[in-house]
Amino acid sequence: MAEHNDLGNMAEELAASFLEEKGYRILVKNFRFRRAEIDIIAEYGEQIIIVEVKARGTDIYMEPQEAVTKSKIKSIVMAADQYLDQTNSTQEVRFDIIAVLRDSRGTLQITHLEDAFQSFDAN
Repeated sequence: MAEHNDLGNMAEELAASFLEEKGYRILVKNFRFRRAEIDIIAEYGEQIIIVEVKARGTDIYMEPQEAVTKSKIKSIVMAADQYLDQTNSTQEVRFDIIAVLRDSRGTLQITHLEDAFQSFDAN
């Protein structure tokens, strides 16, 4: 398996543990619909939290969260709609990004961006 896949898998596990420590309940990991994937679906309070995890070994070119493009957001929203339909959920939904970045010592650092799609314009 490629090193970037290993980092991505580690980042997703780290993100899930991070969320659980903050009181989130993990409902599903790696939910797929068509070609879209949601890394983590969690519940926190009365909300369903859709989480995109982005990891980078370095931020020389861009911050991890900058890799979440408009087309990626559209596919995540589509998959989230499908999940909500399948589960008959009427809960409010929030879209978060968890950015995981290796620091200069090689330690993975987490940045949790809540309500990260708030300013997204789907048009």
